[in-house]
Amino acid sequence: MYYHADIFEAVTAFLLGAVVGSFLNVVIIRLPEGRSIVHPPSTCPDCSHTINYYDNIPILSFFILRGRCRECGGRISLRYPVIEFISGFLCMALYLKFGPTMAFVVLLLFCSAMEAIFWIDLDHMIIPDVISLNGIAVGILAALAGLIPDLNWKLSLGGVVFGGAILYVPALLYEKIRGLEGLGGGDIKLLAMIGAFTGPYGVVFVLFFSSLTGSIAALAGMLIRGTGSTTPIPFGPFLSSAAIFYIFVGKEIIHRVYGMSNFF
Repeated sequence: MYYHADIFEAVTAFLLGAVVGSFLNVVIIRLPEGRSIVHPPSTCPDCSHTINYYDNIPILSFFILRGRCRECGGRISLRYPVIEFISGFLCMALYLKFGPTMAFVVLLLFCSAMEAIFWIDLDHMIIPDVISLNGIAVGILAALAGLIPDLNWKLSLGGVVFGGAILYVPALLYEKIRGLEGLGGGDIKLLAMIGAFTGPYGVVFVLFFSSLTGSIAALAGMLIRGTGSTTPIPFGPFLSSAAIFYIFVGKEIIHRVYGMSNFF
């Protein structure tokens, strides 16, 4: 079932998401550096000039300024409006699926966290505990309050335990046998967080699709760039992308392919 929103609602949801994306740009840059995400205001990375409010309009300002700082003319990364657009699209899609409900709010928070993790892990190969650990708590509390469709607190808690264990055990064995770290602790905590919002079956879905896409990406890297099999690849982007995918179509796929409707 989908919410039948009119054009005004859909556009409003997109604009809300674009604003969220603008904030995510700050989080993605500052959080790995240990800087505050609320102060000081955004500045140009080249000249450190504080960006005026009228030059900080999500998506539009980039094109109005033609991708350059008004003060120094330094280039502005295209990634800023891309993240804002993706956030806007995700917010609109979530609104069209869940409507004006608390589920929309909770899952917008979840998908925004996944988007931030995608870029942070891609840039720095780290997944901040402040996102994943707090996300676990939020997911369990949201499930306890009945805010996530078809997910109770038992399934949420089970998803946390299963999500953490299913990566921790093989990672521990790999490290013992090979003497090398196979998966970082951040990936383990991230999948536990995903389990808090999706339950055990969501963990299985996310792990399957992230492993599939990750393997394809690794193979492509070996063929195109000549990277070796031991070249480290951040797994967080694949986990977070699969988690967002699950929110939109995961349950439907499980229902149709495995006939597991009685589990939800």
